[in-house]
Amino acid sequence: MNLSPLTSSGIQIEAAKFPPAVKPPGLDKTLFLSGAGVRALEIQGNLVKFTSIGVYLEDSAVTWLSGKWKGKTSEELTESVEFFREIVSGPFHKFTRITMILPLTGKQYSEKVAENCVAIWKSLGIYSDAEAKGIDKFLEIFKDENFLPGSSILFTQSPNGFLKISFSKDESIPETWVSEIESKLLSEAILESIIGKNGVSPAARQSIASTLSKLLKENNGSTNDHKAAGEIDGDINLKATKAYKDKDVISIPIENGNGKHKVTNE
Repeated sequence: MNLSPLTSSGIQIEAAKFPPAVKPPGLDKTLFLSGAGVRALEIQGNLVKFTSIGVYLEDSAVTWLSGKWKGKTSEELTESVEFFREIVSGPFHKFTRITMILPLTGKQYSEKVAENCVAIWKSLGIYSDAEAKGIDKFLEIFKDENFLPGSSILFTQSPNGFLKISFSKDESIPETWVSEIESKLLSEAILESIIGKNGVSPAARQSIASTLSKLLKENNGSTNDHKAAGEIDGDINLKATKAYKDKDVISIPIENGNGKHKVTNE
C-alpha cells in the first residue's frame, strides 16, 4: 500500500509539527498520520495545554477497518467506542509521538501511566499480578527521567504485543528504539488512554475519526489515492476544544543509558 498525503506539511499542533508519514525507529515500514491533537486540562477557568500528540497507522489499517466502518461519518466514528477499540487492538503497527508543551518529570509521568493503565485493566477485569509487576518495573526505570518542552516520547506498537520506546530531544525520529516491553495489554492501554472513550486527547480522537472516515469512504480495493491527515483535518483541533475533560496523559518513557532495555511481563 502507498498512502499519498493531501499535503506535504502534515499537521501542526502548537509548536509541534507532525509530518504526513514517518518511519518509526527500528521498523522497516512507513506509517501514515491518522490524526493529531493536543492534551489539555481546564485549570481555574484556563485551558492549559500539556502535550501535542500524533498517531500514525500502518496502511493495512484502512483495509482492516473498511469492512465494518466504511460509509460512517466522522461524527459516528468519533462517538463509537468499538471503532477506536479496533484501532487499538487491530493487527497492524501503530506509532504515537507525544511532544511536550510544558515540562514533566519522570515521576509525574510514570505515576499517571500506572494510574491510567490500572484503571483500564480493572474496568475490563483483567488486572493481575503480572500487570502489577510490569507497572513496577517501568516505574523504577522511569523515576529519574525529565522531559523538557519540545522533547518527544515515541511509542511503536507491534501486532505481536511488543511496545518499543524511543526518545527525542526535538521532533526528529531516531533510527533505533532504546527500550522494549513485551506486554500486549500495556501496549494497548497506552493508546486506549489517549484516543479511547475517556482518552486524554478528544482532539486527537476527532482528528483520527475525520481522517479515517474519508479514507474508508475512498477505499475500493486500491489505496493509491488514500490521503493522510493534513488538509483532511483542517481546524478540527480547534473545534474539539470544548470536548476536553479533566484527564491526564498516559505514556511510558523508559530508558537505560544508551543501550536497549527489555522488560517482559512474566
